[in-house]
Amino acid sequence: MADNAEDKKSKYLWFLILHGLVFFLSLSGVLSKLASGQKFLSLPFIGLYAAEIFVLFVYAILWQQMLKHMPLTVAFSNKAVGTVWSMLWGYFLFNEVITVQMIIGAVIVLAGVLVVVTSDE
Repeated sequence: MADNAEDKKSKYLWFLILHGLVFFLSLSGVLSKLASGQKFLSLPFIGLYAAEIFVLFVYAILWQQMLKHMPLTVAFSNKAVGTVWSMLWGYFLFNEVITVQMIIGAVIVLAGVLVVVTSDE
């Protein structure tokens, strides 16, 4: 019985790590948008672009490690939560408007992720 509890705890830990990784990946979109506001090939543009490439590089390495601990279908479906993070980044950092349609879309994405995650159990 203790092994089952440990397995469940480990599964939840990797699930939290996965969502931290999705959050980290969403930073690449923020860096990309910030870079797009800079003069092409200026020092800020190059710095932001380099930071985005670094985020993607670290993400790629960590993603491969993540796949050792959970099924690909579960991990990949949870990447869709990145759209929710992007919506929140847009609102808080770039003063973008969140519409009712965007909220409905986010709920549909989260419902789909929930279906995939719970069907694995």
